[in-house]
This record gives sequence, C-alpha cells and structure tokens, in this order.
Amino acid sequence: MTVVSVSMPDELLDRLDQFADEHGYTGRSEVVREASRSLLGEFEETRLEDRTLMGVVTVLFDYETTTVEERMISLRHEYEQLVTSNFHSHVGDHFCMELFVLEGQLEEISTFVGKIRATSDILTVDYSVLPVDDVDPLQTGST
Repeated sequence: MTVVSVSMPDELLDRLDQFADEHGYTGRSEVVREASRSLLGEFEETRLEDRTLMGVVTVLFDYETTTVEERMISLRHEYEQLVTSNFHSHVGDHFCMELFVLEGQLEEISTFVGKIRATSDILTVDYSVLPVDDVDPLQTGST
C-alpha cells in the first residue's frame, strides 16, 4: 500500500484520532481511507445520473475570513445557471452561513460542491441532492 503524507491543522488531527478511538478504528489511516471512499462515492450513485437534480449546499465560515465570502460570490456568478437561489446570514457572534439552492445535473453539482470544499478556511460544507422527478405531490401534501 502506498504511503501518502497529508497536512492538516492539529485540531483536526486530534479530532481524527479521537474519532478513530471512539469508533474502533485501528488508526487514523483507516479513518482517512474510509472517508476518502465515502467522499469519492458521494456523487457516483447511478440513480442520480442523467436526471435533473435539486440540491441545497450549506457553507459555514468565520466572519473574519472575507476571502471565503468573496470566493462564494465568485462561485455564485460562475455557476449562475446552476444556482437558483443564494442566502447569506450571520450565525452566532463569529460565523457566516452561505446557503445555495441548486438545480442541474449531477456532474455540475459535484463540481460546484468540490470547488466549495477546496476553498481554504471553510469550516463545514453540508449538502443534499434529490432528483426533481422524485418529488411526489401526494407525499408532500401538495396538489
């Protein structure tokens, strides 16, 4: 097996080690391998291919980090055909939350989320996607 060196903040490394201990992993490498497989497989579900998807992406970052906010604005403009709505809010004393509502194909949503994740100083990125044609008005209470 190939050995890979990865740089990460001490706090994240501590959390990784604690997670490994609490969940019975043999070590941090096992956790990183599983997380990598999970991340790479997120957008590989065949049920999502060739379908129009709706999605929500939530990004949390420190209020002081203006470069993140500038990057979010840039991505919103770069992907204006994908981003149907965007919301910015201050959360707590030190954080900003950026929420993107998306509609498009799997590949473009995946690329968009990947570019957000690759942005330095992001604290969390959370998202969900659902095929537009899976929405059943009978289950949602709408007519």
